[in-house]
Amino acid sequence: MQRIPVWGLLALAASPLAAQTTQVVKPPVSQAWLDVATYSGFGMPMGAGAGANPMSALGGLFGGGGAQKNSFGNTQAGGAGRWLDVTLYTRQNPNLNEALQAVPEGFMAPALKLQAPKAVSGKAPPEPGDERVEEHDHERPKGRLLMYWGCGNTIRPGQPKVLDMAKLSPTEMAQFFVSRRATQRGTHSAPGRPVWPQPEDARMLPAKASLVGEHAFSGSGVPEGFRFRIPAAQDLMPAIQLQQKDQAGATDLRWAALPTARAYFIAGMGSAGRGTQDMVFWTSSELPDTGSGLMDYQTNPAVDKWLKEKVLLSPDTTQCTVPPGVFAGEGAMLRMIAYGSELNLVHPPRPTDPKLPWEQQWAVKLRVKSMTTAMLGMGEMPGMPGAGGMAEEPAPVASEPAKEKKPNPLDLLKGILGR
Repeated sequence: MQRIPVWGLLALAASPLAAQTTQVVKPPVSQAWLDVATYSGFGMPMGAGAGANPMSALGGLFGGGGAQKNSFGNTQAGGAGRWLDVTLYTRQNPNLNEALQAVPEGFMAPALKLQAPKAVSGKAPPEPGDERVEEHDHERPKGRLLMYWGCGNTIRPGQPKVLDMAKLSPTEMAQFFVSRRATQRGTHSAPGRPVWPQPEDARMLPAKASLVGEHAFSGSGVPEGFRFRIPAAQDLMPAIQLQQKDQAGATDLRWAALPTARAYFIAGMGSAGRGTQDMVFWTSSELPDTGSGLMDYQTNPAVDKWLKEKVLLSPDTTQCTVPPGVFAGEGAMLRMIAYGSELNLVHPPRPTDPKLPWEQQWAVKLRVKSMTTAMLGMGEMPGMPGAGGMAEEPAPVASEPAKEKKPNPLDLLKGILGR
C-alpha cells in the first residue's frame, strides 16, 4: 500500500474539500400554501384534470356547477371568477383545528377564519418543504389519437403524430404522451391543517380585492411573527380576454398581454368527426406535447426552461393561429393558461456560514395563474353564467361571433368528451 507523506496529509486536511461543511437544514415549524386563480370563459372546471366528471363540466357550463358559492378547491375546479385557497400547518400542533389569516384592508375584512376538516380521504398531505412534482393519472382513451403542435397558417411537415390505441405498446404510449409537468403540491385539505374558504367563512372575493400588502397567520402552535408581504407580482391576475377570428379556415387567437404573466400556453382537444372515436390534440408549443401536464401551476425554473425551448409562449405574445384542417370535427375545446410567478418565502433567511444550522420558523408557497376556456371558432355564448367567484360581475369577454350558425354546446361537449 502506498504511503502518503506527513506533509501530504497536512495539505489534504487544509484543502477546501476538507473545509467543506454540510449545513444542517431543519424544515419549517409552520408552513402556509396559497393558491391564487382567475378563470374566465365558459366558467367550466378547467383544472380538475383528465378525471373530471363531464356532468360537472356541464353543470358549470349551464350555471349549475360549484361556481355559485365559494368553497375550498375552486382554484383547481372553479367557475368564472377570482379564487383563493389557503392551507396552514404547524409541527407544534399537528391537531390544529382553526387559525386566522390577517389580510390587507384592500382584500377582505375582517381576517380570514381557517378551519380544519374532520376527515379527508385521498393522498397523504405533503410535509413542509416537500417540493416533489405531483403526478396525475390519465384515463386511457380509445380509437386513434392525432397530435398537432405549433402556431401558424399551415400544418407543419411531419404532422400529425398518430397513435392507434388498438395497436399500442407501452413504449409507443410513453413516446406519444409527452407531457411536461413541474406542478408541486399546493393547497390541500387534511385533518390538522386549517383551510380557507370553509363553511363558516365562505365569503366571495370582492371584485376589486387585492392581495398586495401584509399578511399574518396566528393560531395555537403557530410561531409568533408569522408575517409576510405579498408584492404586486403575486396579486390576483386579470382574466384572459381571448378573441377569435376565422382566417380562411385558420383560427386567429388574440388576447391582451397580462402585466404579471410569466408565459402562456394554449391547448385544444376535439373529435376527428362523427362516427369515429379518433381524438385530436393541438398545442401552441413548438415541440410535441399533449399539454395535459401544463394546464396547472408550474414552478418558475420550469417555466423559464420551457420558454427557452419554445414550449411556452413569451409574456409579450398576444397572438397565435390554429392551422386550418387540424380540427375536422364539429367543434374543439380550447384551454389557455397564463402563468404567474410563484412566490417562495422562508424565515429566517439562510445563514451564510455553513457551520450554522438553518432552523426555519415558517415558510410560504404562493402560486398564481389565470385560465380561460372557449369553443374553437365561437364567441361567448349568450346566457353563460357570470363571474361566480366575485361579488360583482365583470365585463363580458370580448370576442367576434362566428359566421356560421352556432352548434348546440351540449352536442359539442358530447362529441369531445365521448359521452
